[in-house]
Amino acid sequence: MTAPTHPGDRPSLRPFASALAVTGVLSALAVCAAVAAAPGPVRTPLAWGTGAAAVVLSAAVATAAHALHTARTARRRLEGATQDIGRLLRQQARSTEEASREQQRLIDELARQRTELTESFAAERARLDQEAAHELDRLRQENARLTGESERARRERATALSATSNAAARMQALATATLADLRAMEDRHTDEDVLADLLHLDHRTAQAGRLADSVAVLTGARSGRRWARPIGMESMLRGAMGRIAGYRRIRVHSVSEAFVAGHAAEGVMHALAELLDNAANFSPPTAEVHVYVEEVPAGVIVSVEDSGLVMGEVQLRRAERAVSGDITGLGGLTGTRLGLAVVGRLARKHGLKVSFRPSARGGTGVLVLVPQAILTGPAPAEPAAATPPPVSSPPAAAPAAVDTAVVHESAAPPEEGPAGLPKRHRGRTLAEAERARSAPGTAASGTAAPRTAPAPGAAKARVARFSSFRQAVRPSDPGPRQPDPAPPAPMAPDRRAGSAAPGPHHGTAPADLTAGPARDAVRDGRTAAAPHTPAPDEPAGDPSSGDGRPTGPDPSHPHAHPEGDTTS
Repeated sequence: MTAPTHPGDRPSLRPFASALAVTGVLSALAVCAAVAAAPGPVRTPLAWGTGAAAVVLSAAVATAAHALHTARTARRRLEGATQDIGRLLRQQARSTEEASREQQRLIDELARQRTELTESFAAERARLDQEAAHELDRLRQENARLTGESERARRERATALSATSNAAARMQALATATLADLRAMEDRHTDEDVLADLLHLDHRTAQAGRLADSVAVLTGARSGRRWARPIGMESMLRGAMGRIAGYRRIRVHSVSEAFVAGHAAEGVMHALAELLDNAANFSPPTAEVHVYVEEVPAGVIVSVEDSGLVMGEVQLRRAERAVSGDITGLGGLTGTRLGLAVVGRLARKHGLKVSFRPSARGGTGVLVLVPQAILTGPAPAEPAAATPPPVSSPPAAAPAAVDTAVVHESAAPPEEGPAGLPKRHRGRTLAEAERARSAPGTAASGTAAPRTAPAPGAAKARVARFSSFRQAVRPSDPGPRQPDPAPPAPMAPDRRAGSAAPGPHHGTAPADLTAGPARDAVRDGRTAAAPHTPAPDEPAGDPSSGDGRPTGPDPSHPHAHPEGDTTS
């Protein structure tokens, strides 16, 4: 298979035609001459033979001429190809030489640049190492400085917390001593104006004590006192109400016979006081806050329902996070947002569960579950020492009344500390220690002397004066109010002899919850049955109960809670 020829390299037909024409002419002349010279009988065969020979000769000559021309053309092409190959070889040699020179130049340039880059990198590395060493030294110094500042801040924080705890403890002790002094003054004075001022101071002091307890809770110090005996839920609610400013608007619809263990009573009471104060503060000034108590298998549920604004999603999440007890730091607290944080600390300490929900009264409802772990039965009565029979006195409504101090089995003569201040033994209140100190004859024998009962005439006069005082301190009725679906039974206090119970209206004096029997039952840890004369606007309890305590809510009401079962 031959390579195709280019259009310019194709053989020309002119030489082939010339050779064919010349050969044909000469052959024709020779044939004609031979035929003419031949005799007649052989002319015809001779003519055919010589003609064929002439044709063959012409073809052979033409073929030879074409082959010769083709050979010449191939020779010329070969010579041209040879020249082209030589030229290409020369060009390749030049290109190879140039490539070798360029390669060497690039290798030299690469080596030079690599050397320069190596030197530059080494210098840059040395500079960076030096800067890193300087920066490391600076960071070490800064770390040492910050560590010192952090340690100093921790020490200052610990010192501040310790100082705050000590200040809160001093405030608690001062509030307790002030309350004891006010109680003694309330027992001594019978003038209505003086008694009103003392009751007002008693209530304010109780609120200051609650604030000191809140500070103590937030700083991790011991809050309040540890009760030696279990406290009933009724007394817990009364004690919590006596520690807030808006106690007149609190309505307790049902109570429980459960008792809270003494070690947790103060914390639960403080948490309830904070929730009641929060509900009263965030409700309209004339709106009431309703409290319901229900016993469930898991414990006791205390429900606080207000008529204030419903919390939004953000506020609800913030409140739930505050009462969960997960936040233990003080960074996010403000001076006006301490209540829920205190509730969270106390809930975490005593195992309380606090949750929020919309209230059927248009506001927010708070559910507090007091677990069974801190619930107990009433404490057994302590054996009392032989004392004269108590002097019976007519029913009285004044806070200052006859009471008998509880005799402790480990009663000992009171000791005096520096500056002549009385020392209180564990399980005794400061008021009892002061009374024992003021009665050396009875203190030496380990028994508490009963107070001298006032004359019957004086008691009646005090009843009349205090009844007029209660009518005087009642605020004006803001207007007609729609009654509840079922009128709740009044909350019955744990009374001492001759003390009044809080009524179900706005006009209840602070003495009923602070200086009155509610504070006695919670502060001194004692209750005493006594005859009770109801106020003009106060329904009387069942006299068969002995202490005027109602038997429960109205039986016509299907549930103690207006919304039904609070556990659903």
